[in-house]
Amino acid sequence: MLVALAVVGLATIVVAIARGLIGWAPIAGFVERFPGEYALPDWAPVGLPAWLNWSHFFNLLLIALIIRSGLQVRRERKPEAYFTPKRGGKKVSLAVWLHTSVDLLWLINGAVFVVLLFATGQWVRIVPTSWEVVPNALSAALQYAALQWPAENGWVNYNSLQQLAYFATVFIAAPLSIASGFRMSEWWPSHNERLSARFPVEWARAVHFPVMLYFVAFIIVHVLLVASTGLLTNLNHMFAARSDHGWLGFWLFAAGMLVTVAAMLLARPVLLRPIANRFGSVTAR
Repeated sequence: MLVALAVVGLATIVVAIARGLIGWAPIAGFVERFPGEYALPDWAPVGLPAWLNWSHFFNLLLIALIIRSGLQVRRERKPEAYFTPKRGGKKVSLAVWLHTSVDLLWLINGAVFVVLLFATGQWVRIVPTSWEVVPNALSAALQYAALQWPAENGWVNYNSLQQLAYFATVFIAAPLSIASGFRMSEWWPSHNERLSARFPVEWARAVHFPVMLYFVAFIIVHVLLVASTGLLTNLNHMFAARSDHGWLGFWLFAAGMLVTVAAMLLARPVLLRPIANRFGSVTAR
């Protein structure tokens, strides 16, 4: 209760300060000059294609399973079951097998996403192409803090703060998560002592969990902004590849959430065992 009150109090102070700053003439002039976004190149694509919608759904499903299984791995002391690969290798808990297997699917989805991103020109929407991204991102952050949302037209262009957040998530946080996870996994070539010395497992452990917390924070903020800046329109962009105020995107999102929740609830040893047995053997100890 005290933590919640402290958060509300701090948020109130931040909003009051931000509104005071925006009301100050020099800052108001800065916001007018840098409204929160800069123009994309003339050749930039307009709209979000269907492949991006599908990638977004698979990312939602897989990242939810990754976070759930990752937390399970951190807190398990006596695993219910163990998995041993068919071709030999280290025996790991079934939770670790699930975590690394979903990681691999997430990596494949991400690789396809990045390839299509650059093949279709969609990359220009999340990769800064001008130094104007910096003052515009500061302006957008100030407007958000003051609860005065910057102009929103995600079908055409993201604001600069969104662009930097998406860039950091795709091209910094995701690679860090993959590299640190690979270092800690049974797939790491532990016999290569020189490589192991250059990339110590302590580094991976120090990076992996904080990156997961970043993803959780990103998801929370992302969902809040989607809901507060035009829910139906945003869901149509993200799930229906269309720009209108209809309900199709909402229902597709609802279906995706049902699939995601069901997958998280069904990811239990009794149901995972038959799947894992196709790739190795599952034992109680």
